[in-house]
Amino acid sequence: MSKRHPIISITGSSGAGTTSVTKTFENIFRRENVNAVMIEGDSFHRYNREQMKERQAEAERKGNPNFSHFGPDNNLFAELEGLFRSYAETGTGRKRRYLHNLDEAAPFAQPPGTFTEWEDLPLGTDMLFYEGLHGAVVTEDVNIARYADLLVGVVPVINLEWIQKLHRDKSTRGYSTEAVTDTILRRMPDYVNYICPQFAHTHVNFQRVPCVDTSNPFIARTIPAPDESFVVIRFAKPKGIDFQYLLNMVHDSFMSRANTIVVPGGKMELAMQLIFTPFIWRMMDRQRETR
Repeated sequence: MSKRHPIISITGSSGAGTTSVTKTFENIFRRENVNAVMIEGDSFHRYNREQMKERQAEAERKGNPNFSHFGPDNNLFAELEGLFRSYAETGTGRKRRYLHNLDEAAPFAQPPGTFTEWEDLPLGTDMLFYEGLHGAVVTEDVNIARYADLLVGVVPVINLEWIQKLHRDKSTRGYSTEAVTDTILRRMPDYVNYICPQFAHTHVNFQRVPCVDTSNPFIARTIPAPDESFVVIRFAKPKGIDFQYLLNMVHDSFMSRANTIVVPGGKMELAMQLIFTPFIWRMMDRQRETR
């Protein structure tokens, strides 16, 4: 953790909704004139798309059906920890991009599914913002979570997470339901061992809970709408959180535990704005005090 070079880390599984949370933070940064360097978690995968396919096929030939992007073998955990440590200490580090599709790849004249070259972070940024799978990973070898000043977990109930992943991968990546289902099953051991434990280290967790039937996510025709959901917001350390203010500002919200507020799904962005804008203010105030 660093007063001079703070780090915000958004962590969640594929299909969890971390991209939507990132857009809310981008709005806060723009409104509050915060110069944040953005880091995509996918850029710290170990292999590009074609290499990953080859290694997955090789793993299956050797009897390993659980080869996935969620585990340590296929990610650069040490390098990600190194980036967090370097930024916290000096405001510097190195990053690259993973090019997901043709639109992202075109400016670099590279095929989709590849990485750009490593480059130095720009100097003089106010904070580092990470969004991806492993922003709060702690293993025997690395402790990425300890460097973040604000850790946010995005964890919809599992059936909703699967529905969101199925619809995204089928509509934007052209995958079949069977292919996405295979991916979900293959990732399950690493999900249990490396994704779920992160949410014990996060400072705030957002869990969207649908109020419609999601019993069989593999045949769901639509993603439950925000207004068909509630969002459970849990604070690891509720001291300093003005729950009464949040209850007054977010209509139809309520407290379910002393550290947990529940808001209507359609009010999630409003709740995030109300919760995280003061966090950003405090980070910037502490940063100014060190200059």
